[in-house]
Amino acid sequence: MLTNYHTHTKRCRHAIGTDREYVENAIKTGIKVLGFSDHAPYIFDGNYYSHYRMFLDEIGEYKNSVIALKREYKNDIDIKFGFELEYYKDKHEREMEFLRKFEPEYILLGQHFVGSEPQGDYVARQNDDEFLINYVNECIEGLKTGDFTYLAHPDIAGYDYSEKVVDREYSRLLQFAKDNDFPIEINVLGIASNRWYSKRKIFTLAEKIGTKVIIGIDAHSPQAISQKSIDMAHNLVNGLNLNLIEKLDI
Repeated sequence: MLTNYHTHTKRCRHAIGTDREYVENAIKTGIKVLGFSDHAPYIFDGNYYSHYRMFLDEIGEYKNSVIALKREYKNDIDIKFGFELEYYKDKHEREMEFLRKFEPEYILLGQHFVGSEPQGDYVARQNDDEFLINYVNECIEGLKTGDFTYLAHPDIAGYDYSEKVVDREYSRLLQFAKDNDFPIEINVLGIASNRWYSKRKIFTLAEKIGTKVIIGIDAHSPQAISQKSIDMAHNLVNGLNLNLIEKLDI
């Protein structure tokens, strides 16, 4: 594995370590391209502030830090500046107008809520078939905007639904991704933490459909960037004939 495009920073308030430590661990691991994709600040109405993303006034410092490291380590590693972002239909246009001012090189779609963050439903521990249908609808609608580079943790809505709906809806999502050349992610954080997502099931479907797949460490600590993380991803899909890619065209 030569690349990792899914890296957070302490600004999101649920990650640790300095930006430099992430870079140095990546170099130590042999990674050639490291993408910073911390949770983008979101412009919500009223006084709501998310507890798991950087604040609006931190975004300039985030970019400056990443760009400075990009220059400093240019002979050792290629550093990319990006974000992870949800798609909220009624807020997306305003959000993208704001983010484009900072000229991100890429944006990952990570749909942690269905509906919207202040009023919507968090993806964990859902078990209503309609929820999975809505999750897939929103992922597809988000990817259709053309603002996202790949779909992070594609099965984050989990599997506690009827088997027929799980197969149908995740296959619908993967077919759209394939038809429109969007990779989906093997999310190492989900594997390492034994979470409800990043399961072999979705990659078995991806094998059948031929969807592009990419490994993303989803690093929330510098130590997460390691050969052990890479091995966990490969072990999850061992034996599957996946359309596995390493480098994004960004």
